[in-house]
Amino acid sequence: MARPDVREKLLTAGLEALHKRGFNATGVQDITDAAKVPKGSFYNHFESKDALGVEVVERWGTFMDARLKVLVEGTSKPLARLKAYFKGLNELASASKFQRGCLMGNFSAELSTQSPAIRTALEAGFERWTKGVAHVIGEAQKAGDVSRDVSAEALAGFLINAWEGAVLRARVDKSSDALDAFVSITFNKILT
Repeated sequence: MARPDVREKLLTAGLEALHKRGFNATGVQDITDAAKVPKGSFYNHFESKDALGVEVVERWGTFMDARLKVLVEGTSKPLARLKAYFKGLNELASASKFQRGCLMGNFSAELSTQSPAIRTALEAGFERWTKGVAHVIGEAQKAGDVSRDVSAEALAGFLINAWEGAVLRARVDKSSDALDAFVSITFNKILT
């Protein structure tokens, strides 16, 4: 029987531990313990914890890209897809009882001035995310369902920034109120 890939175990355990506890509060030993591999094996697969952090952001991006694909390629009306998309993200935030938040938001707050490599990975992730949301807003603008007063890209960036802020507030309040308000205001006032 083949041994599970140690690198994959480290990456999976790293994503879970870093998302749950934060980058600076999680040591390499915590990650290797969670992966059930010797600590020395970490450095056979990753040059540093920062290098693992970059790959964790990229793995998170792959997860987010799959959700974006459903948003962009869906067949229902653009605003209905966008609302369902953000409601789905809200459900993910609620599933952890508001303990974890969004990994990209967490890493942005914690590491954007600490790790240039992770900051670059986050920037690329936010750009892909914004592009996907902007695409759907652009569809809604072409259909006449959203005003063209503000560009689709600017609206998308604003929505993502606002959603990230709502996630942070939900973590503080231990409540979905901020996330619910985000959806209500976005789809009843902003995207009109």
